[in-house]
Amino acid sequence: MSKFDVLTIGNAIVDILARCDDSFLSENAITKGAMNLIDAERAELLYSKMGPAIEASGGSAGNTAAGLASLGGKAAYFGKVAEDQLGEIFQHDIRAQGVYYETKPQGDNPPTARSMIFVTPDGERSMNTYLGACVDLGPEHVEDDVVANAKVTYFEGYLWDPPRAKEAIREAARIAHAHGREVSMTLSDAFCVGRYRAEFLDLMRSGTVDIVFANKQEALSLYETDDFELALKKIAQDCKLAAVTMSEEGAVILRGDERLQVSAYPIEELVDTTGAGDLFAAGFLYGYTQGRSLEDCGKLGCLAAAIVIQQIGPRPQISLKDAAKEKGLI
Repeated sequence: MSKFDVLTIGNAIVDILARCDDSFLSENAITKGAMNLIDAERAELLYSKMGPAIEASGGSAGNTAAGLASLGGKAAYFGKVAEDQLGEIFQHDIRAQGVYYETKPQGDNPPTARSMIFVTPDGERSMNTYLGACVDLGPEHVEDDVVANAKVTYFEGYLWDPPRAKEAIREAARIAHAHGREVSMTLSDAFCVGRYRAEFLDLMRSGTVDIVFANKQEALSLYETDDFELALKKIAQDCKLAAVTMSEEGAVILRGDERLQVSAYPIEELVDTTGAGDLFAAGFLYGYTQGRSLEDCGKLGCLAAAIVIQQIGPRPQISLKDAAKEKGLI
C-alpha cells in the first residue's frame, strides 16, 4: 500500500497579494500574467509600493499539495524555507492543510522565498518572485522513502530556475520509477517554457516524466507554434498522459490516441486566477490516484480550479471534498 497519493516538489514561497491597476504594472515594468524572477533589492522596492496586502503560503506545487489534501488525498511536499517568520508561516500553513512536510529549514540567509503578486481588475495575476532559500533545494533533500511510497511524484517547471533543484528532480524520478511509480510535471508558465523548452521536451521524450500539465499558452510555447491542434498532437506523442487547460473552455485530456474534452464549471465572479492551474492538477491527480476515469479526473480538476479563482489566494478556503461530494464526483 502507498503511504502517499502524491508527493509534490516545488519552490516554497509565501505569496504577498495586492490589487492594482494595469497602469501600476506599466509604471513598474512588471510583465503582466507572468512569473518574473527578481532579486532581493527589487523585492523590497515592490513591497514598499504595494497597497494593502494579504500574506498566504503559496508556491505552485505547495498549492497542489494543499488542494489534494482538501480533497481527502494523502499528500507530501518537499521544498526549502529559512528559519524566519515567513518560513514559519509556510511550515504552519502546509501542515495545517494536512500535508506531510519535513524538509528541514536552514538558517535565515538567504531568507524564505516570497512572491509579490499583483492582481488586476480582470483577475489576472502578475508574480514577482524572489527565490531566496529555494535555491538551496538539492538532491540531499530528497527523502527516498517518501518518493518510493508515493503513487505519483509531481514537480513544478519553475524548479528549473534554481540549478541544484534539477538534480533533486532527476534523483526523485529515478527512485520513483525504480519503485514502479509515476512522475508528473507542470510546465508552470509560457515564459518558463521559453527558458527551458529543450530540457522539458527531453524530460518528456526520455520517459523521465510520465504525466504533463500545461495550459494552452504553455503548450503553444513548448512547440513554438500558433496551431493549437498541432501542439495537442505533439504533446500526446511526447508523453504518456497530458492534461491541457483552456481557461473558461475547460480542459483537454490526451492519452495516446484517446482524447477527451472536459467543460469548465460556471463561476459567479472571477476574483483571482492565482493557483488555477495548481488546483486543476490537484483535482486531476486526486482522481487519478484513486483510479477514477479520465473524465472524472478532468471534472475534479476543473471544479477545484473554478473554486480557487473565486477567492483571493491560491489555496482552497473551503473543503474541496465537500464541494466534490455536492457535484457527485466523490
